[in-house]
Amino acid sequence: MQLKPLSKGRFHTLWEQEHGEVERIMLDCISETKVVPAHQKLMQQGQKVSSLILVKQGRVSLGYSARNGRSFQLGTMDCDSQLFGEMEFFSDYLCQLDIIAEENVEIEVICGEKLQLALTNKPMFALFFASAIAIDYQDTIDILTRRMLYPIAYNIAYDLYHQHLNDQPVDGFTKCYLEAERFATTDRVYRRSVKKLEELGLIQRDKEGIVICDFEGLKAYIE
Repeated sequence: MQLKPLSKGRFHTLWEQEHGEVERIMLDCISETKVVPAHQKLMQQGQKVSSLILVKQGRVSLGYSARNGRSFQLGTMDCDSQLFGEMEFFSDYLCQLDIIAEENVEIEVICGEKLQLALTNKPMFALFFASAIAIDYQDTIDILTRRMLYPIAYNIAYDLYHQHLNDQPVDGFTKCYLEAERFATTDRVYRRSVKKLEELGLIQRDKEGIVICDFEGLKAYIE
């Protein structure tokens, strides 16, 4: 979730008005500030979560590794006051994802005990968490269900279209095998799906990656 005024949801007008107070309460819960070097984990899949992590700026990636050796990459994110660990904090489950610094990242550690006290003493603060978590949950479920129910080529086209609109919650990778993991498939299947979109004249590949050739055609393809 993001420590920013929410731009959607039932209470978005309230959060635009009360953001200063929400931010002040959260910052009072910070217990430590430190730098995580590039390629190190901010949080690790399977760990017990007792504190949240606030990343005001910096690029991170999020991924999951299964016991059968397969991996799923949710994508990369340029953080803008991003909070991690809030779902596990409330559920008391183990951390679900590896969160990895893609560059040197300064983090602020949110003390779990102080946060719990603030949530129980200030209903408005708890309501902000509930609103932000609900929005993130539905955005994530939207991604996962689309990945499961539609072909790989469709998902790649949908992702490219919304990257162009700059309304995706996460970004992709430059390496093909990581992009394949982001679509829960193999490198071979991913490349074959990209080739299909090329043959339709919707995209082309160059040194910079994939470029949209026919935006309206791409829009029609996913609609």
